[in-house]
Amino acid sequence: EVQLQASGGGLVQAGGSLRLSCAASGFTSDDYAIGWFRQAPGKEREGVSCIMRSDGSTWYANSVKGRFTISSDNAKNTVYLQMNSLKPEDTAVYYCAAVPSGSYYTSGAVRHWGKGTLVTVSS
Repeated sequence: EVQLQASGGGLVQAGGSLRLSCAASGFTSDDYAIGWFRQAPGKEREGVSCIMRSDGSTWYANSVKGRFTISSDNAKNTVYLQMNSLKPEDTAVYYCAAVPSGSYYTSGAVRHWGKGTLVTVSS
């Protein structure tokens, strides 16, 4: 059974940093990209960033490029999202999610969801 366990959310002031972790288990192949979606109150869930398990290639939403960095520790089966220069508009519930290789990182392509972790950025 595939499981994605997210952690690391919290409250931070604007300009601050947080690191999210997603511990993955149960995958039987590397044909997945794992990353993060977020959903702010009253808004649709949107893809933030993902990393390919097979070759480490990455994707970022334009809104986080240059501020967020995704990485993976394959030995620990954990994906990290380092979030720097946080803004109030980054406030959302962040979800760890996996999509099959070759898919766009959209909600409709997600095969496995983790539970969300709340990130609150105060101004």
